[in-house]
Amino acid sequence: MRASDTLSQAFGAIRSQPLRATLIILAMSIGIASVTLLTALGESARNYILYEFQSLGTHLIIVLPGRTETTGGQPPLFGETPRDLTLSDANALLQSRNIAAIAPINIGSAPVSARGLERETNILGSTSALRRVRHLTMAEGRFLPEMESDKALPVCVLGQTIKKEIFTGQKALGQWLRINDRRFRVIGVLASEGQSIGVGFDEIVIVPVASAQTLFNTESLFRILIEAKSKPAMYKAVTDINKIIKARHEGEQDITIITQDSIVSSFDEILTALTLTITSIAGISLAVAGVLVMNVMLVSVAQRTSEIGLLNALGASKAQLISLFLAEAAMLCLAGAILGLLLGQASVMVLQALYPSFSISIPPWALLAALVVSLTTGLLFGVLPARKAAKLDPVEALSKR
Repeated sequence: MRASDTLSQAFGAIRSQPLRATLIILAMSIGIASVTLLTALGESARNYILYEFQSLGTHLIIVLPGRTETTGGQPPLFGETPRDLTLSDANALLQSRNIAAIAPINIGSAPVSARGLERETNILGSTSALRRVRHLTMAEGRFLPEMESDKALPVCVLGQTIKKEIFTGQKALGQWLRINDRRFRVIGVLASEGQSIGVGFDEIVIVPVASAQTLFNTESLFRILIEAKSKPAMYKAVTDINKIIKARHEGEQDITIITQDSIVSSFDEILTALTLTITSIAGISLAVAGVLVMNVMLVSVAQRTSEIGLLNALGASKAQLISLFLAEAAMLCLAGAILGLLLGQASVMVLQALYPSFSISIPPWALLAALVVSLTTGLLFGVLPARKAAKLDPVEALSKR
């Protein structure tokens, strides 16, 4: 029996039992559609979060006060608080040749008002370097001027939402904005930035860091953002930062340094594992579909004993009979896979229309994997019915016993 004859015979058997074929194709398509859709969601979520972290800046380093670590032994009798980071610490880091820019950060919440309109919002204190480090874009005016970081100049830059709510339909540049009991001149408006890892730049007011410290009556910094000169320089900068701060803090290693690469790598590993886990759970539906394939094929063997006996009597070998039933199972599963991919793509298109801001797409490897898995499932669960058919005695099969 030639390969073309095997495929023709298998296709004829499928056409003779449309209800049975439809059930198998439907079961397999549901499994493939589930796996495809969940894989697309997991992979899209992973790419979205990685893009968010990569858009934070280039070769970004974040320095936080206090050391994050877990140690054994008894806790100290009297609590120890980490030493604060100060503007002097931030300025001292410029000693490193591997650092391109430093943006000290101070943040707090305060009421802002102008022309009788008022709302509570976040106030972020920094320097002119913040625009470079965080890749901020201006819509109007200019960013914070270059000056000494300890100079408290009464100027501010608004996010888009603050500008629209406080200066409704009016020009914001050059106007006075009251923050708490102090007045600041608006010198710029940021372009719409949206949410970036939980920070909404559209709903923020940026002032010089020294002005923020005065507003919130503090000398400490929330954190320090640093841009390294290159990727290799980023790791050298980490060593330099540790040395400089340790020397300034009486030999204490009391800061936590986070690099952009470490954040991206950690989230990549977590989200990849999550995607694989979700996909594996969805794969259970494929196993269920495979069991259905096996059961329906076993029924097919029982219904086609005369046909099997005739093929045996005409000299068909066991291998040829096995290949006949395996070809039938494979064709059904591939048809189910194609339908499942179409259903999965349709579901992705619907979700994309409902949530246009979140990019959803099926990765190319998922398409290939769906076809391979469906074919493998058909062959694995089709082996038992095929072997049962091959073992039938031709005389008993022809007599339908």
